[in-house]
Amino acid sequence: MIDSRDIGSIVGATVHDADGDKIGTVGQVYVDPTDETPLWATVTTGLFGTSQSFVPLEGADWDRETLTVRHDKATVKDAPRVEADGALSEQEEDALYAHYGMDAGSARTTATGDAAGTQGLFDQDEHPGVDGDRDGVVGHDTSGPTTDDAMTRSEERLHVGTERVETGRARLRKHVVTEQRTVTVPVSHEEVRLEREPITDGNVGSATSGPDLSDEEHEVVLTEERPVVQMETVPVERVKLGTETVTDERTVTEDVRHEEIEIDGDGTTDGTARR
Repeated sequence: MIDSRDIGSIVGATVHDADGDKIGTVGQVYVDPTDETPLWATVTTGLFGTSQSFVPLEGADWDRETLTVRHDKATVKDAPRVEADGALSEQEEDALYAHYGMDAGSARTTATGDAAGTQGLFDQDEHPGVDGDRDGVVGHDTSGPTTDDAMTRSEERLHVGTERVETGRARLRKHVVTEQRTVTVPVSHEEVRLEREPITDGNVGSATSGPDLSDEEHEVVLTEERPVVQMETVPVERVKLGTETVTDERTVTEDVRHEEIEIDGDGTTDGTARR
């Protein structure tokens, strides 16, 4: 159970759903103006924390570090969009209760339309030790009938970070491609030709060893070279995938809000002073 003493420490805390998934951080706490019972919290979500969703604090658990709500992350992010810088109207509360499937009868803020009762504002004197300027707190007004004459002016500041996301995948594939290669190879062959030589003293014996006149046949074997094709598979290179980080610059433009304090009076001022 969360009571008014927890408000100051809840603001800016991390919000998880019942499954342990992080939803965002607490922006503001909306209370019942009659007893300051915390009823709603705004949860800052989105890539740069620019979106706020309302989540009921009924059934939520606070362990001094993390606020765990009973609704899942998707339900919180899909909640009806309600401006978090003003009072909750009756219609807005009804829409939120309907979205979360809750009965609005007993839990309705009794001062719907009263900004002081629905903006998550709390008295600094009643919560000692709470830093009113805590980072992430938006629109905490410490002025009023039970406080001093000061009020807190707040502003939004843009903090931009990065996250790594998957943009694509690359794969290595290889396949067989057949192409023609033409290679010229020198080849040789034998041809028959007649060679005549005269009878000399050196070969007269061999030339006259046979009959004087006869029929005779002599056979010569002819040879030639022919191309022979043989395939051999050899490794030629290794190919692998690598990545390199390329840094470029992106410009992010967002709207930021700030509060202005004006003097509204008569007699002693012209009503135009502003800070």
